[in-house]
Amino acid sequence: MGYQVTVWGARGSIPTPGPQTARYGGNTPCVAVTEHGAKDERLVVLDAGTGIRLLGRHLVEAANGPLAVDLLMTHTHWDHIQGLPFFAPVFGKGNAVRIWGAQQGDVPLEGILRDQMKPVVFPVPLDQVAAELRVEHVTPGAFEIDGFAVRAMRLRHPGTTLGYRLTPIRGGASMAYITDNELGPGGDYDVGPTWRRDLVEFLAGVDVMIHDATYNGAEIEHHRGWGHSSHTESVELAVEAGVARLVLFHHRPEHDDAGMDTMVAEARALARDMGSGIEVLAATEDLELTL
Repeated sequence: MGYQVTVWGARGSIPTPGPQTARYGGNTPCVAVTEHGAKDERLVVLDAGTGIRLLGRHLVEAANGPLAVDLLMTHTHWDHIQGLPFFAPVFGKGNAVRIWGAQQGDVPLEGILRDQMKPVVFPVPLDQVAAELRVEHVTPGAFEIDGFAVRAMRLRHPGTTLGYRLTPIRGGASMAYITDNELGPGGDYDVGPTWRRDLVEFLAGVDVMIHDATYNGAEIEHHRGWGHSSHTESVELAVEAGVARLVLFHHRPEHDDAGMDTMVAEARALARDMGSGIEVLAATEDLELTL
């Protein structure tokens, strides 16, 4: 069963619109995974950064009936949830939206999403959206959503942050979404001593891995412990795990299009130097990958 991965937002931390970021885009994280060939197309959305606003508009314009959306949240830092109040399907009567994600400490996911839509900061409370809305807590492990088997793993990032691996239930290629993840030394994270080995096993053989590549080589040493990785660290992980395609993601706001071009060229050169045939590219808004 084939499916398509579409990037609607790839920028980290804060939206960065403008002419200097036009090619790679300025919207914060949102990726859509659509399975084709079933009676109804199945849609999974990864994160609800500002890119989800554009996705929502597209879904509403193309809809022939009620929409069913599974939204997997990696964590609840602002750049990953700030688009949810502007996601048009949650305001459509008859639509069904299930939101999956981790509790943060003793604070449930639903409480965090309610807080960002309180009247003091947003005019429409979460209770007043028209769609049928359900929030499901996720812990590391395996579960199923409509059309896909999902595995979740804890990442090295402040708070409880999850990475996801998706595989069509009826068989086919897998993809992994690993954003906001520190591969190098530094940081105090609640992961075990075998975390790196476990991560490689978790990712082994995926066709596409979308991975944090926030920093370049000059920046990463000044940002150890911030919960992010460099483009070269992402390449090294992808080669170690036998990934077929690596998509660099969570672009730093300070990186313009020219700077991103340089990072992509360096990442590709490193993969060649390591003797790997891996395909390396950086996420751009509207990037589509067919698996």
